[in-house]
Amino acid sequence: MKQILFAGVIGLFLTLVGTPLLIKLLARKGYGQYIRDDGPREHASKRGTPTMGGIAFILATVAAYFLAKAITGYLDPKADAGPTFSGLLVLGLMVGMGLVGFLDDYIKIVKRRSLGLRAKAKMAGQLIVGIGFAVLSLQFADNRGNTPASTKLSFITDFGWTIGPVLFVVWALFMILAMSNGVNLTDGLDGLATGASVLVFGAYTFIGVWQFQESCANALTLTNPGACYEVRDPLDLAVVASALMGACLGFLWWNTSPAKIFMGDTGSLALGGVLAGLAICSRTELLMAILGGLFVLITMSVVIQVGSFRLTGKRVFRMAPLQHHFELKGWSEVLVVVRFWIIQGICVIVGLGLFYAGWAADK
Repeated sequence: MKQILFAGVIGLFLTLVGTPLLIKLLARKGYGQYIRDDGPREHASKRGTPTMGGIAFILATVAAYFLAKAITGYLDPKADAGPTFSGLLVLGLMVGMGLVGFLDDYIKIVKRRSLGLRAKAKMAGQLIVGIGFAVLSLQFADNRGNTPASTKLSFITDFGWTIGPVLFVVWALFMILAMSNGVNLTDGLDGLATGASVLVFGAYTFIGVWQFQESCANALTLTNPGACYEVRDPLDLAVVASALMGACLGFLWWNTSPAKIFMGDTGSLALGGVLAGLAICSRTELLMAILGGLFVLITMSVVIQVGSFRLTGKRVFRMAPLQHHFELKGWSEVLVVVRFWIIQGICVIVGLGLFYAGWAADK
């Protein structure tokens, strides 16, 4: 449990201190944000704000994870404080997706190509990272036979029939791409995606701790062994989630309105990837659609807008993604962000409520 606390505090400290250093470095190199001409007029003032800020919380998260383990291992040499395969795979997914986003940002800014990576190249990078994660997550079984991921679908635990490794890879890729695009679309206003992510990572910190306390590995000491969780490394997933929560919270200090730095695709793809990784490894795949409800809502607004325009030639919203629709209706940016955070908070409360209700129903 100490690792969870240390990881969150270290992640928070590193981004609070490290982000302004990154801002100065990016500003000196002229790595500023490209702003669309067809967006809300108020966004024109953001042109040139340093981007690729995702570097800050990616590095902080990885450092916080390993430092927390080093510190707790030093304080208690008898403790099993080492990294786990689940934790390393989720972190690897975050770093890999972040690297794809970094290349996209770099080309946009340095090469002055507004669309960044070619669509095929960007998709290829995401597929390589996603397939690598999916395949490796079915390896490394523990002494109970549990691998980091399962070939069964899951809501609050695994359910239904095994879909097999091939379909699992397809399903994992869908989740990774969907969440990455969801966070990317949400990252349109100062602090919106960062704050929403903090709430979801907080939820996954709780879920990891709860699954550890109610693990089937401890069935002999549980009051209700039938309600236990078969998750390979739940406590280590909580450490990863805590490190992410702390790192994003520290980054939010600089990313909130008026933002001194943007996360860019570097950050949004990394956050989307790691959210999908946490859901897959904690056996809460379908629950992610509720816990990350704001990302789903904003993604669906784009799907509806595009679909309506192609079928009828009419737009449902003044502008998509959804947050820009409300800006064009006259809401201030801060008002949109805070209200959307409230929506995300409600989604997290409902998701955690369903998670607990599923456990209680089996008692």
